Amino acid sequence: GVTRLLLTRIPFFKEVIVSSFSCDSCSWSNTEIQSAGRIQEQGVRYTLTLTSRQDMNREVVKTDCATARIPELDFEIPAFTQKGVLTTIEGIIDRAVAGLEQDQPIRKAQDEEVAGKIEEFISRLKQLKEVPSPFTFVLDDPSGNSFVENPRAPQRDEALQVTRYRRTPQQAAMLGLEQDEMPAESAEDLRNEVLQFNTNCPECNAPASTNMKLVQIPHFKEVIIMATNCDSCGHRTNEVKSGGAVEPQGTRITLRITDPSDMTRDVLKSETCSVEIPELEFELGMGALGGKFTTLEGLLKDIRDLVERNPFTLGDSSVPSKAEKLQEFVGKLQEVIEGKTKTHFIMDDPAGNSYLQNVYAPEEDPELTVERYERTFEQNEELGLNDMKTEGYEAEGVPGR
Repeated sequence: GVTRLLLTRIPFFKEVIVSSFSCDSCSWSNTEIQSAGRIQEQGVRYTLTLTSRQDMNREVVKTDCATARIPELDFEIPAFTQKGVLTTIEGIIDRAVAGLEQDQPIRKAQDEEVAGKIEEFISRLKQLKEVPSPFTFVLDDPSGNSFVENPRAPQRDEALQVTRYRRTPQQAAMLGLEQDEMPAESAEDLRNEVLQFNTNCPECNAPASTNMKLVQIPHFKEVIIMATNCDSCGHRTNEVKSGGAVEPQGTRITLRITDPSDMTRDVLKSETCSVEIPELEFELGMGALGGKFTTLEGLLKDIRDLVERNPFTLGDSSVPSKAEKLQEFVGKLQEVIEGKTKTHFIMDDPAGNSYLQNVYAPEEDPELTVERYERTFEQNEELGLNDMKTEGYEAEGVPGR
């Protein structure tokens, strides 16, 4: 047979390698997808509650390092047991059924009891495709490159929960990642120096350099700004990391946009911050767009570009009704950017590391509200704080002293 390889770039999923195999003798064909871009900063976990037959048609991007689970059946497809694929929920179940049925004749000859149990399990998997009762589908990808379709985009999908998390050392080792140790320097030296380290361009993979510097934001705190500029393809990107610890309380910032001049306000959106525009019924989860230090106009334009680049609204994957809804949303968002529509802009950061400029500082801003709140157990779990111990850990690490 013949295998064809294509290196292409899918919006939102970065670069991928699509491979297609076909055999002229028996007409068997197979397609696979593999990520060729960089591994994301955080892992991602999609938890979908399926309630109707229509949910089986949701498109799924599953990389080879992702784990798929159906808790109700105690069923799991471990990482690195299947190649990456662009399919649907039903397609994942069909592939699992085909894999289990493959060796059934041999099992029946060697151990009829085991073959009978597997046959019963295959029957239960096939029944799931008709969704006789609600069940849960979990897709967990430490690389952050998997995806489950939200058919209601850009509105929030109540049946789909997306969780970003920090990889464990074991998961990082599984992905072949190594953490580079930075030389110990005083904080004062770091404030006055632009650090530089070598990396690869996320667009063309050519060698590039990333600049990093500590910056003090007035009336807020220190942050780390990282900027990458590729001389080969001209790609430029920047990212912001919090330079301090997680705050004792979460922060919810609400701005009432009443004037086009509000678009010039400085905004620091951390990786743990979610964005909401109630009038547009829009919500951007934490982890999306990464850390940003820009203006309000710049952040809204990034959100607009993210919605327009959704791969499930482009090309063969697009549905006219979805495309029209997204175009209508983009039009409303453009009116907000141009200052023609008055809306509320809400930033909710459980870590308390996000910031929206108060143009009246140090006086209070009548259009800006900053609320502090106690984090829930689930929010502390996502930030990795529940298992974090900052006192008394020295004694535990040295027994007998």
